[in-house]
Amino acid sequence: MRAFVAIDLPDEIRAALAREQARLKAACAHHRHVRWTRPEGLHLTLRFLGEIEQAQAASAIAAFQGLGRFDPFKVEVKGFGFFPDPRRPRVFWVGLQAPASLTELAARVEAALEPLGFPGEHRPFKPHLTLARFDRPQSPAALAEATEGSSVRSFGQFEVSEFFLFESRLRLGGAEYFKLARFPAPQSA
Repeated sequence: MRAFVAIDLPDEIRAALAREQARLKAACAHHRHVRWTRPEGLHLTLRFLGEIEQAQAASAIAAFQGLGRFDPFKVEVKGFGFFPDPRRPRVFWVGLQAPASLTELAARVEAALEPLGFPGEHRPFKPHLTLARFDRPQSPAALAEATEGSSVRSFGQFEVSEFFLFESRLRLGGAEYFKLARFPAPQSA
C-alpha cells in the first residue's frame, strides 16, 4: 500500500481553498499541463512513506502510539509559492504559518520511523498544502499574476491536535485517501 503521515484539514479551510482553486483555475485555463489537487485530498503531509507492506504499517502505528503527548497548536493557512522555484515550478502550494511545534512534531514522526528502516528525509520540512502540480516545469506567469499581492491573504486558522496514518489508493480520477490510524494529543488535565 502507498502510505503517508499527515494532518487532516477542517472542512471550512478545505472549502476556502476550493473556492480559491476555482478562481485560479479560471485565471490559468490556458495552462494545459497543470494538475489541480482535488480539495477533498488536501492535507498537511508530515512524512510520505511510499509503498509499504502491511507489517510496516503496523510497526509505524505502534511507533506513533509510543510518541507520547504533544500540545495542540494553531496553524494559519496563508500565502502562495512554488517548488523548487517560480521560474520552473513542479508544485504550486499555499503556505502555513505555524509555531515551532509543527516542525517538532514532524521531527518526532521522522525519528519514530528511522528505527523501522525508513530512510531519513534529506530535505528540510517545509509545511505547505499542494494546490497543483505541473506535468513539466514551465513559467506559470498567469498563476503568478493571479496570486500577486496574496502573500498576506489568510484562508483561516485551525488547531492541530491529532495526525493520521493515511493510505493512498490511485484511481482514474486521482488518488483517494483513507485514514488507517489516528494519533490524538492526550487531553490536558
